[in-house]
Amino acid sequence: MDLGSGPAEAGKVKKDALDGVTLTFASYGGIFQDGQEAAAVKPFAAESGAKVLSDGPTDYTKIKTQVDAKNVTWDVVDTDTLWAKRECGKLLMPLDTTIVDTSKLPKGMGGKCSVPAMSYGVVLMYDKKKFGGNPPKNWADFFNTAKYPGKRAIPGIPSDASPGALEAALLSDGVAPDRLYPLNVDRALKKLTSVRSSLVFWDTGARSQQLLESGEVSMAMVWSGRAYAAVKNGAHFAPQWNQFLPVSDSLAVPVGAINPKASMALINYYLGAAQQTKLTELTSYSPINSDAEPKIDKLAAQYLTTAPGRQAQALKVDNVWWAKNQEQIIQKWSDWLAR
Repeated sequence: MDLGSGPAEAGKVKKDALDGVTLTFASYGGIFQDGQEAAAVKPFAAESGAKVLSDGPTDYTKIKTQVDAKNVTWDVVDTDTLWAKRECGKLLMPLDTTIVDTSKLPKGMGGKCSVPAMSYGVVLMYDKKKFGGNPPKNWADFFNTAKYPGKRAIPGIPSDASPGALEAALLSDGVAPDRLYPLNVDRALKKLTSVRSSLVFWDTGARSQQLLESGEVSMAMVWSGRAYAAVKNGAHFAPQWNQFLPVSDSLAVPVGAINPKASMALINYYLGAAQQTKLTELTSYSPINSDAEPKIDKLAAQYLTTAPGRQAQALKVDNVWWAKNQEQIIQKWSDWLAR
C-alpha cells in the first residue's frame, strides 16, 4: 500500500492507493451518516480504490467486544468525544500524524486518538413572543424563574451525563466561568432542585425539538442542530449564544483494526475542506476544517458554531476532566433524575 510521498494533506488520497482493501465505517445512522457517506466516505472509496462498507449505530460494547476478541470489524468509528478521550490507548489507537493532517482543525479540538467529526453547540433557546423585548442574556437568566416565568427544557437522560445542565446551574449559582472545574456536582444538583418544578426533561434530540415547536416550554437547553430544525419548522424561538457549550463527535480507529493505515487515510480524507463543506450543506452541522465555506441559507448560518465571533462566546469546557469523571457523574445524575 503506497499512500504517496510528502506530508499528508487533509482531503487528499493517492489515486487507487487502496485498491483491494476493504474497510467498514461505523456511525450513528440517519441523516448524519447519510451526509458523512455522501460527503466523504463514498468519494474516498472512488478515489482510493478501497471498498468501504457502512455499519452502525455506534455501540461501545460492540467496539470493546471486537477489541477484546482481537476480531475488529469496524475500522473507523464515529463516537462521543468524551468516550474517545477516555478510551485513548485502551480501545482506540493513537492517530498516525504522518497520514492524518490535523493542521486545519479548530484549536484544542483534536486528540491523541481522535479528530472531531463535526461540531455543534448546547445553546439557550428562548420564546421570542414572551421574552423578545428583554431576552435572557446567560444561564443565570435561564434559572431566574421570577424574571422569566415558564417551563424550561433540559437534557434528562438517565444513562448519560455530559456538559450542559451542571455547568449552567453552577454559573447561575455564582461560580465564575473560569472556576467551573472541577465541577461541584452536589452544588449544581442543589441549584437544579431549586427550580425542578419548572423543568421539563428531554431524552432525545427529537423530543427537545418537539418541545420548542409545540411551545410547551419558554426556554430550553438544546443542541444547536435541533434548535435550527425547530425554528425552520416555525418555532417562535431564538438562540442566546452567550456561554454556549461547544460539542463535537469524534472519529477514531479501534485497537486491532486490520489495516490501520487505510483507516487513517479515510479519516484524513474526511477532514478535507471540500468534504467538510459538503457535510455541512447536507446536515447543517458545523464544519471542522477552517477552510470550509459551506453555502447554506441565512437561518442555517445563524446556527453554525463557526460563525464569525461565535467561538469567543463559548464556555470553555474541560473535556479531559469530564472524560475522567463522567461515569461517577452519570450515577449521581441518574439518582437525582429518579427522585
